[in-house]
Amino acid sequence: MIKSVVFDVDDTMYDQQQPFRNAVKKVVPLVSDEDMSSLYLRFRHHSDENFPKVMAGNWTLEYMRAHRISQSLKDLDYPHITEADGLYFQQVYEEELNNICLHEEVKKTLDFLAELEIPLGIITNGPTDHQTKKLEQLQLAKWIPTQHMIVSQATGYQKPEKEIFQLAEERFNLSPQETLYVGDNYDNDVLGAKGAGWKTLWFNHRERKIEGTSTCDIEITSFDQLLETMKVIFG
Repeated sequence: MIKSVVFDVDDTMYDQQQPFRNAVKKVVPLVSDEDMSSLYLRFRHHSDENFPKVMAGNWTLEYMRAHRISQSLKDLDYPHITEADGLYFQQVYEEELNNICLHEEVKKTLDFLAELEIPLGIITNGPTDHQTKKLEQLQLAKWIPTQHMIVSQATGYQKPEKEIFQLAEERFNLSPQETLYVGDNYDNDVLGAKGAGWKTLWFNHRERKIEGTSTCDIEITSFDQLLETMKVIFG
């Protein structure tokens, strides 16, 4: 029986592709609309793949940020951009992130869970300052105590490592078999949480394909399904 819900943030609680799209159009306008989703997925891939190098001290955060957009463009056969161009993209992207807001269906879901007094939490990968700024911009403290929000860089662990989920169990006073993790990234969110013994909801609204059979407990493919799913779980 599920008694607690912990959320991912990026592309789970808001549409991360919108600020990314806005930044690309401003900095790399030659990218076609048809390629935008593919470019975004490559960007997420390179971010997830290379942030561990930042955590380990092998790369600087600035180099990783410049690399992920330049490599993503290269993957789609767009012209090379310099490291300076990559850092300018990051600057514009961060400015666009200042305008993010919770998806309306996520707000409704948080209101529903709060009304039932379901314990809630956050686990998000990324740099501490950057992710904390997003948490504040999204005004998540309205529903979730700040002490129930974990940013990976501040812990020394990151999803999909089971240690970050175990840390959440200790800090949030959770029972793994009674906790549902909600996230969009199959490797980090679903496999990570399952590895720690949690229940999982794969928020696959980008309709990603995986090799083999999914191990998630629940899969949804749109924001509109989120509230109804929670009503079934806690109804």
